[in-house]
Amino acid sequence: MAKYEITVNAVKQIVEASPDMPLLWVLRDKLKLTGTKYGCGIAQCGSCTVHVEGEPVRSCMLPISAVSGSVTTIEGLADGGNLHPLQTAWIDHDVPQCGYCQSGQIMSAAALLANNRTPTDTDIDEALAGNYCRCGTYIRIRAAVHSAASYYRADEQTETHAIDAENGGAS
Repeated sequence: MAKYEITVNAVKQIVEASPDMPLLWVLRDKLKLTGTKYGCGIAQCGSCTVHVEGEPVRSCMLPISAVSGSVTTIEGLADGGNLHPLQTAWIDHDVPQCGYCQSGQIMSAAALLANNRTPTDTDIDEALAGNYCRCGTYIRIRAAVHSAASYYRADEQTETHAIDAENGGAS
């Protein structure tokens, strides 16, 4: 056993774990963050997706000893208690059926939208290709990602108008 200091959802944590313990089990068993799910255990289904330094990774295969940088889980996407735009879109589009894969789907989609505010269907399909939904709600998943993307674009447009107003209307 060794002690590891990791930052999870912007909070520094010290955990004691075996060096080969997967990040998934550190999150679920040590830190009690159970939103990240165990699916296949071989990094194929995407249910365990979290962000490490903003990049989506499969936490079931990443040993705690290899974690460097900040980790964000599905619990960490919400901002000050407000749902993330993807979480809201998931609800609005009735995406989940069983819901088991949804945290991984949302985390992969969040990584996509962090870099691409105007994703095409192909962009979404490629970004979420490694996330499997046994219920087959892929059409609703895609619609929810597009809705969240439009939220971001509207928010950015509002910010631009506010900055223009502060500058006396000049761009």
